[in-house]
Amino acid sequence: MKRILVLLLIFFTNTYCIGQVDIFDSVEDHYTTNNGVRIHYVTLGEGPVVLFVHGFPDFWYTWRDQMAVLATDYKVLAVDLRGYNLSDKPEGVENYTFNVLVQDLRAIILDNGERPVYLVAHDWGAAIAWRLAINYPQLIKKLVILSVPHPNAGDQISIPIESRKPSYVDRFVSEEFRNQLTTNWLAAWVTDPKAKERYREAFEKSDKDAMINYYKANASTLENLNSEEFLQRSKVKLANLTMPVLVIHGKNDPYLPISGHNNTWNFVDNELTIEVLPDAGHFIQRDESGKVTQLIKTFISN
Repeated sequence: MKRILVLLLIFFTNTYCIGQVDIFDSVEDHYTTNNGVRIHYVTLGEGPVVLFVHGFPDFWYTWRDQMAVLATDYKVLAVDLRGYNLSDKPEGVENYTFNVLVQDLRAIILDNGERPVYLVAHDWGAAIAWRLAINYPQLIKKLVILSVPHPNAGDQISIPIESRKPSYVDRFVSEEFRNQLTTNWLAAWVTDPKAKERYREAFEKSDKDAMINYYKANASTLENLNSEEFLQRSKVKLANLTMPVLVIHGKNDPYLPISGHNNTWNFVDNELTIEVLPDAGHFIQRDESGKVTQLIKTFISN
């Protein structure tokens, strides 16, 4: 019966238009734990596993269109990263380092069996996904990255710390920015009225200190670049990726320039495809939902 309901959901989604059928009440809720921290994720459909990972400020629902289409042939999973919506929100910057966040995703994959998954991720989710795929290649069949460059990619130019100017990530760790993180501000980027209400509800359950801790723990802020502990963590040599990789980038992304993906091919020992969508901004999975869905579907099915 569940399979029939899913197929009907997909039929109406594909017949009319992506996004008109809401999967919010069709998914199943699950929890797994990483070192005592409960991580919430949802599932829809049956088959090979596709794991979706969101970024800031977001929650699992950002992937609703992609999940609706792919659930005909795959078991689609979408996580609430720690700090967001129904996942736990531990205190302390140390609980949001890449090493910890990678283990959250690993716990979800293992919770669904030890078979490799298709991994699709955006923003902070993408930054975590790069490292998960590097450290646990046996768990990832194919990798799809939205927006965020490989940790070693781009035109690497050494800038002395005394010459470095503050960037948007420095603003994101400021007290002024923290005070700005109201529910209305966090949901401001969502244009669909019904979806906006879903986001408001999710952000009411989320923790803004946890959101900021992603930046405090991992971003190259001026403060972190003066921290020996951060610099030592950043110097860890990363192995090349062994699985096929698809990168999708919005040309109008105001935070991450396309040039950040330069030299990605030097760090992937398999097929690499980089797609640039000219009319998309940072939230590319929403700005160009249909195109992103089709790119993902074609990539993982071949």
